[in-house]
Amino acid sequence: MDIKEIENLIKFVSSQKNVGEVEIEKKDFKLVIRKPANQIIQAPQYIQATAAPVPAQLPVASAPATPAAPAQIAEQKETPSAETAGNLVTIKSPMIGTFYRSASPDKPAFVSVGDEVKPGKAVCIIEAMKLFNEIESEVSGKIVKVLVDNATPVEYDQPLFLVEPN
Repeated sequence: MDIKEIENLIKFVSSQKNVGEVEIEKKDFKLVIRKPANQIIQAPQYIQATAAPVPAQLPVASAPATPAAPAQIAEQKETPSAETAGNLVTIKSPMIGTFYRSASPDKPAFVSVGDEVKPGKAVCIIEAMKLFNEIESEVSGKIVKVLVDNATPVEYDQPLFLVEPN
């Protein structure tokens, strides 16, 4: 190999974005041309993701002081915090955190069974990372059932209240 061929190989390696090394070996001759790692540009790799199967939700019996189940993968709904179940609407948790029915222990609950709610009315607070987030109703109707005990952990998309729409 002459110097001109070696120069051409060096130019080739430096001009190619995704080639980092060329190695040529003959009987009594070995040539390795390496590009510094910071000059190698990897071609984008496309990974096709497949959706994991979603297990069917089983009815949850309320038990005192049980840890919350891990978050489940759920399809995005049109309204992420409300889902219709028969003639009832479920208000769901929009985040992971601790569920509180009132603003403080000495204050009354935001809503109780039988209370009327309207869109924008606060129904509870969820504490996430030391931030207290008021959760507002997205539906109008009457609270039929509170599904979570006060000061218990909740998961994303976990049902909190059942509401009978107006």
